[in-house]
Amino acid sequence: MIFESPKYYFDDPRRLFSRSGFVFFGALLACIPAMLWYFKKIKAPLLGMLDIMAGVACIVHGVGRFGCFFAGCCHGSSADVPWAVTFTDPKCSARPLGVPLHPTQFYEIAWIALVFAVILLAQQKKKFDGQLFLLYLILYSIGRSFIEIYRGDEERGFIFGAVSNSQFISALVVAASVYFFIKLGKKGFIAKGINSPR
Repeated sequence: MIFESPKYYFDDPRRLFSRSGFVFFGALLACIPAMLWYFKKIKAPLLGMLDIMAGVACIVHGVGRFGCFFAGCCHGSSADVPWAVTFTDPKCSARPLGVPLHPTQFYEIAWIALVFAVILLAQQKKKFDGQLFLLYLILYSIGRSFIEIYRGDEERGFIFGAVSNSQFISALVVAASVYFFIKLGKKGFIAKGINSPR
């Protein structure tokens, strides 16, 4: 959120504590080191706990997007599709009002539900601890990049004119996640204590 409008928040830091919502990627990138610190503090298995958090993140994130829809934030661009949604309440964040928009909040809910299903299936054949969390990061980020194409909230910010901040962060998250996916797989952090074949 700060990355999208740095001057707005640095001019008055109290705005950080306003009633407005926050940006998902900002929360995610802050939560990962916080979770690692906490799991280490309580002496829990770091990677195994992250795998549990992959499922939890899907549930919390999906519910959160319902909140986005009810508030009208994270809305889509104008659309001529049968499932378009028209916001009319001036108190909502969607703009323009009275115009059919892509329900990008529901696009994301559907994608997160699919990611959750994939994680549940992948759990049965998990090869190493941390795999499910990395899978969540990779799949969510790929889907988010495509959903961004239909977003209409221009204030979310852009890099290089055409690439949204979230698309840029998605690319970084995918790259980092794929790196760790390969690295952990090779090192043989295998579920249930079974070593990977060399």
